[in-house]
Amino acid sequence: MVDILREVGMIDRALDSIANIEFKKVDLARGQYLYLVRIYENPGIISEQLSNLIKVDRTTIARAVKKLETNGLIERRHDPDNKKIKHLYVTEKGKQVYPFIIRENEHSNSVALDGFTVAEAQQFHDFLVRARQNIDGDWDFVKHGGKRQY
Repeated sequence: MVDILREVGMIDRALDSIANIEFKKVDLARGQYLYLVRIYENPGIISEQLSNLIKVDRTTIARAVKKLETNGLIERRHDPDNKKIKHLYVTEKGKQVYPFIIRENEHSNSVALDGFTVAEAQQFHDFLVRARQNIDGDWDFVKHGGKRQY
């Protein structure tokens, strides 16, 4: 079987390292840009939904949300019907950072797809979506305490 995860992992780590260097300019610590973008794109999202969207556990979400809130980039608001539920929103400061993150993402995407035709880029995207969808069920199973059988 072809081991694609090694390549995907190297791409992920390289882009994450670049992003962390670039985003220091706007006071975003390691990986926080991803959370900020997803909250911006999904105003009012709750932590559980964010966890499913980004594919990280609740503890990681809680730490990231707390840091973003402390830095004034997002805010939590109580649900009017259930005070235990807190909805996440990007603040004005966070909204000002969003275009910079998107420009960085577009540049990295352009670099990664250099030399690909439009059709190849679309096919690559479609393959990645299929691979992610294959992983989604396993993620959900393990997240909820399931034990994988090898």
